[in-house]
Amino acid sequence: MSTINELLTFAYDSAYESAYDLSQKKKFSSPKIYTAKGNLKKRWYVYFSFREPNSGKLKRMTPFYGIANTFHTKEERMEVLTTYRKVLLRLLKDGYDPYSDNTKLYESLQAKKLSSVNCSTIATSQVKIEHQEVKESKQKVDELKTPIKEAFEMGLKWKEKLISARTLKDYEGKATIFLAWLKKHHPKIKTIEDLSKKETLAFLNHILEKTSPRNRNNYRADLSSIMQVLEDNEIMEVNLMKKIPVLKNKPERNKSYSKKEQESIFNFLKENDPILLLYIKFISYGFLRPIEVCRLKIKDINLEEKTLQFKAKNSPLKTKIIPEILWNELPDLSKMDKEYSLFTPNQIGDYWDSDETNKRDYFSKRFKKVVKDHFGFGKNHGLYSFRHTFITELYRAFVAESSPFQAKSKLMQITGHTSMTALEKYLRDIDAELPDDYSHNFKL
Repeated sequence: MSTINELLTFAYDSAYESAYDLSQKKKFSSPKIYTAKGNLKKRWYVYFSFREPNSGKLKRMTPFYGIANTFHTKEERMEVLTTYRKVLLRLLKDGYDPYSDNTKLYESLQAKKLSSVNCSTIATSQVKIEHQEVKESKQKVDELKTPIKEAFEMGLKWKEKLISARTLKDYEGKATIFLAWLKKHHPKIKTIEDLSKKETLAFLNHILEKTSPRNRNNYRADLSSIMQVLEDNEIMEVNLMKKIPVLKNKPERNKSYSKKEQESIFNFLKENDPILLLYIKFISYGFLRPIEVCRLKIKDINLEEKTLQFKAKNSPLKTKIIPEILWNELPDLSKMDKEYSLFTPNQIGDYWDSDETNKRDYFSKRFKKVVKDHFGFGKNHGLYSFRHTFITELYRAFVAESSPFQAKSKLMQITGHTSMTALEKYLRDIDAELPDDYSHNFKL
């Protein structure tokens, strides 16, 4: 008895036209394709039902898989299974019966195809033809796919004009690490179409195990930004990172210094590292972030108006006054090259060929070595702590002379917060707002 597999394999590329008696009950259902709701991890197949001779009821037959599940894209599987379905329907119309001997049908098909050739030769030749056609089809489909490295390179190129050089560098670094991880752990993933949520999630879990939830979320955000531009330009079907939730993360807060600690640090640096002291005073009195101080060049200081311009976190270019307490600390800048960096390792105003991130890291390490190690401060105290310290001091001085709202309104102009809500949240986070003593409210 010839099996359905043998018949389907033989008739894969054939076209047969016949009919069946519509006056009787249909012996079979129309073959259908099962796609597992698009899940490529599960098997796809063609299935049909045939009327059982004894009961007269339609019974589901063994599904036919063929080579469909050797392909890893929806388009390829559907192409193969659609052909299987059409051929199976033609075989059923020609009289295929899973409950009968189909030898005559098989021989009839053989005779129609090549009457002069041995049956085994026909089957072998047909299988070879099928596999060659499928192989050629797969090659054509693969040619239309985008290599995963090339896709990320395109994404980064499109983002280049939209983000800062520092952000682009962060994106490039994370993309390189992601691609290297894929190459090591999933070498079969060659194109962006082959990538799935499973691999992206596995990578983020790898980052989480090695580092922290915060760093994992940073990888997710940066890679998602690249994938989004790929989705927008129809390079990939969907941004896989967007489907992965952000982990809850409790950030470590930089603690403010006490008045005694701050004075001790300033006195120590006055004798041991004046350059680092002035760098800290720009953070303390100018309320700049460490990386904003690193961006400053001589040309950013307006000597006539006593102001400075810099690229802030929340705006492309921001102008601030230089308060007298800070202005008096500056050396004569009038004769210095305007393109010089204001802060360098060895002097104020000099050429320093390094990007702003490396400059910030340099001063952070210098602060740890000179100050933190000397005074024994832990990880919660850093350069950013000076900003918290002096904003707290300034707010408490303002609120002592006016209402909290007036104090905050005045403080907003100095700190650079874009809204009252943002400033109030910041003040709560650093515990700048403390209540008056409430002891008298307790009944003793």
